[in-house]
Amino acid sequence: MLYSIVEMQRAAMMPWRVAVNFQRALLANPLNPIAQTPFGRNLSAASDLFEAMTRRYEKPEWRIDSTVINGIKVPVTIETVWSSAWCSLVHFKRDKQALAEARGPNWVEPRVLIAAPLSGHFATLLRGTVEAFIQDHDVYITDWHDARDVPIGMGRFDLDDYIEHIREMLVQVGPKAHVVAVCQPGPPVLAAIALMAEDKDPALPASMTYMGSPIDARCSPTVTNKLAEEKPFTWFESKMIQTVPPIFPGAFRRVYPGFVQLASFMQMNMDRHIDAHRDFFNHLVAGDGDEAEKHREFYDEYLAVLDLSEEFYLQTIQKVFQEYHLPRGILMCRDRLVKPQLIKTVALMTVEGEKDDISGIGQTQAAHDICTGIPKKMQYDYVQEGVGHYGVFNGRRFKSEIYPRQKQFIRTYFSADKERQFLAAG
Repeated sequence: MLYSIVEMQRAAMMPWRVAVNFQRALLANPLNPIAQTPFGRNLSAASDLFEAMTRRYEKPEWRIDSTVINGIKVPVTIETVWSSAWCSLVHFKRDKQALAEARGPNWVEPRVLIAAPLSGHFATLLRGTVEAFIQDHDVYITDWHDARDVPIGMGRFDLDDYIEHIREMLVQVGPKAHVVAVCQPGPPVLAAIALMAEDKDPALPASMTYMGSPIDARCSPTVTNKLAEEKPFTWFESKMIQTVPPIFPGAFRRVYPGFVQLASFMQMNMDRHIDAHRDFFNHLVAGDGDEAEKHREFYDEYLAVLDLSEEFYLQTIQKVFQEYHLPRGILMCRDRLVKPQLIKTVALMTVEGEKDDISGIGQTQAAHDICTGIPKKMQYDYVQEGVGHYGVFNGRRFKSEIYPRQKQFIRTYFSADKERQFLAAG
């Protein structure tokens, strides 16, 4: 019912949006005599703010068409190399000729699979992460689909399906790749690699990095963790799950709506968001287009959310945040026990933020405790001072302090000769 009410509210706002957009167009006309008056600038800013606050934010574009390597512009083509109803494996393919000019004709670089979170936002939230990695790596990313757009006839998607999707995409990327799991994917990515290690899968990656991930949510519990602990499982079943209205392709599918997740995130820092929108209004009035554009770019991404399937969301709540199956050694996938201790040849790196209010200190480090088969010399832990959850994978501190360490870690377990053999095999 809540989902339908939200959509009815959106529909009710449409006449107002049409009127406001018409007003914006009038005020943007340089021939309008009141456009540059204090009254006109305030009215225009109010119109822009109303439009921004009532818009449906669709999935953003990647907006990555090139990168710069050694001072040379290298074009980038975004290709989908594998897909299912639930996810696309996206490859940021760099132009070979420009890359050879920038690096040399015989230079090869590590293949990296970035496991983007399926927790409300689109994979494009990791745009800054991708932009950093494509300078030195051949980058792929998991681009999860919005559950509201998956027809109900395509069946269910649960935590086991997620694990199997990760494994299938690792096979597509190829052996000796390097996995970087950001936030939510930590437990299922580790599970997928554990199953591959047990099966001696030839596509086993060379290294795995977990960034701000709830490997063991019992450590340094945050507000999010405490909510999952305090509320009974039946509360999440009855309060968090909604039915997709008929206006979407996934009509009648049961989902955890993205707008509910977004409301939860915003409630945690409501004062900050109110201040940001107040500043946005003031920048518009003052004609500070650069600062206003920064606001737009951030919120165009932050307010674009997707729905999660009911079964995936509820199983994640139960197995990751309430019963802690992975660190307790009881996680099952398709009736198979996941055994992280069997991972022996995959190097492990963990990254945490000192001020992370989503995944507290120690939750990601727990990967070292359960991956007992990996030699200590192949394990590396790093805690970044002064950053919160978002800063672990994006922003200035990520690019200047975290990414260089990840780059070095991956290079340590990368073989150029083996990479050439893999590429030659096609």
